[in-house]
Amino acid sequence: MAQILISGGQSRSIADLTDRALRAANGLRAAGIGEGDVVALLLRNDLTFIEATLAANYAGAYAAPINWHGTADDVGFIVRDSNAKVLVAHKDLIADKSAAMPVDLRVFRTPAPPEVVAAYTLSSDTDPADDWEDLVALHTPLANPSGATRASIVYTSGTTGRPKGVRREPQQDLRSSPAGGDYPAPFGLTEGRAVTALISGPLYHTAPNAYAMSALRCGASLVLQPRFDAEELLQLIERHQVSHVHMVPIMFIRLLRLPLHVRQKYDLGSLRYVVHGAAPCPPDVKRAMIEWLGPIIYEYYGSTETGIAVWHDSAEALRKPGTVGRPLAGSSVRIVDDKGDCLPPGEVGEVYLRSADMSPFTYIGLTKQIAEITRDDHVTVGDVGWVDEDGYLFLTDRKRDMIISGGVNIYCAEIEAALLALAGVKDCAVFGIPDVEFGESVCAYVEPQDGVTLDEAAIRDALSERLARYKIPKRIRFVAHLPREDSGKIFKRKLREPYWAKRATAIG
Repeated sequence: MAQILISGGQSRSIADLTDRALRAANGLRAAGIGEGDVVALLLRNDLTFIEATLAANYAGAYAAPINWHGTADDVGFIVRDSNAKVLVAHKDLIADKSAAMPVDLRVFRTPAPPEVVAAYTLSSDTDPADDWEDLVALHTPLANPSGATRASIVYTSGTTGRPKGVRREPQQDLRSSPAGGDYPAPFGLTEGRAVTALISGPLYHTAPNAYAMSALRCGASLVLQPRFDAEELLQLIERHQVSHVHMVPIMFIRLLRLPLHVRQKYDLGSLRYVVHGAAPCPPDVKRAMIEWLGPIIYEYYGSTETGIAVWHDSAEALRKPGTVGRPLAGSSVRIVDDKGDCLPPGEVGEVYLRSADMSPFTYIGLTKQIAEITRDDHVTVGDVGWVDEDGYLFLTDRKRDMIISGGVNIYCAEIEAALLALAGVKDCAVFGIPDVEFGESVCAYVEPQDGVTLDEAAIRDALSERLARYKIPKRIRFVAHLPREDSGKIFKRKLREPYWAKRATAIG
């Protein structure tokens, strides 16, 4: 079967995709993009996202996808911080953010395609202008494309209220190494049989982005779902005979909530490999997926900084409920205490990972922070856990001062800063609490100023002017005094523990 890229009713052969990407790369070169430069992307899942990523690589540049749910300030920060010279954007997404962009930024606008318009119930774009299509049409294919492949610069977790851009050294041969954001082995993309892979998560996230580009480089056909919908996912699997899927646990939960007759009416016999990561998966959800689809469910664990270091299959998941797996060949896990000493099996500490053959990375503009998270070539992103006698890793706490809701990273410090800017707020603490559907949701404890009465709805309205909607706390509690440590720091653990102690793992 010929390799193709599919999105909605549109499809492109890989030959056509490559030709268009090389033409766009020539246009990017003409626009001033050179080796090591950055092309930012403000796009939903569609053909242009893949095309622009390849074009940036061919031109010798990095693609930097941006979470388009963010505010104008969020988007503007990433464009500036990454030093992007070019932005490729869906027209409706950039319309209200232009004022936050650098004045010298070159912007190529393109309309949202029909499948995206339908998925998000957008108004049809009556303006025929398409800067990206013009860029492709006006240039011949680039004759001297870059021979190196660069992983996209993805902005990821941090405790400063601003995400950090992870920039990794380019690689020459991604088929033989997981470096540079290419993970064929844990993604199941090394089989000799024909592969049709499906992406339903947003391509601005690390894992879906790496999965999609890995699939293309490994010769797989790729199906893009503009926006996750549980039943539509089953339809796409049947229609395109999908063999490989990348998901996150919230997608499992929504699939399992479909009525049994809906799940049974689709032929899913083509599926051979369903891999998930990015967020904790309740053991009973994993078990239910294996009972439904068979022993084709796999899980990985890692981060944008480390790449994938840990992995396991269905049999291991059933034998070791709750594990995120064991280190892959060449990778290793260390559990470290507060003194920096390695802990034995069974003892809880901070998780440090080393992945096989990952190329060096840096945080854009924050190179000193690399040393703070590195010990003997092992890197931590703040997770806490333990390993058992067999080497299986179990996580016991979330990343410090960060919430993962539906696979999306939310920074507590940013929300706390927004709350503290509101009249009448003396202090606050933001943290994640269990959510049956999203894994975690945002909870805020607010200490009002003396004599002030605050209103929950009014606070949400005020925050909506400062924060993207998904960052606004779902639960707000007002307390006369927040618990504090002897140092004066708010004791978040005392606020958070009661919620997690009662955590229910049953499917709702």
